[in-house]
Amino acid sequence: MPDAVKHGKQPLNQSHLPITQRRYPDVSGSVLAFDFGEKRIGVAIGDTLLKLAHPLLTIEAEENAAKFAHIDQLLQEWKPALLVVGLPMSLEGEAHAMTALAQKFAQRLEGRFNLPVVMVDERLSSAEATQSLREAGIKGRAQKPMLDQVAAQTILQSYFDAYHGRA
Repeated sequence: MPDAVKHGKQPLNQSHLPITQRRYPDVSGSVLAFDFGEKRIGVAIGDTLLKLAHPLLTIEAEENAAKFAHIDQLLQEWKPALLVVGLPMSLEGEAHAMTALAQKFAQRLEGRFNLPVVMVDERLSSAEATQSLREAGIKGRAQKPMLDQVAAQTILQSYFDAYHGRA
């Protein structure tokens, strides 16, 4: 059971809003974030109290059933109150093919797991993740296994900074 529900706080139902416009600033507890890709999904974890995001893992699976089974395991383990999904856009802010796929992924998460989902602009998150890994001394091909989860960390941290403010 999500922390927000355990503490008697029901997130305001925002199902009437497009998934890209939903915000849940009063949700408290663990938050899982996803950097969606067709081949890999980066995952990060954070908490609304500390407002700090941490890379968790990268899901690599061909079939959607395997991806969602892995996500289900993560939800059982971490019991998040909220899910955040990166919204890929062009640098000019225009939607493209991956935008629709990420929105569909977010809607599937919401429908399958009955948890609130928000989408956050993820422009430049992969470039920022690459730079963070480079600064940590991880370069070139060594970045590949970590890149998606660090991108998810960047997405989640931007959510905390924009919608929950820094502590």
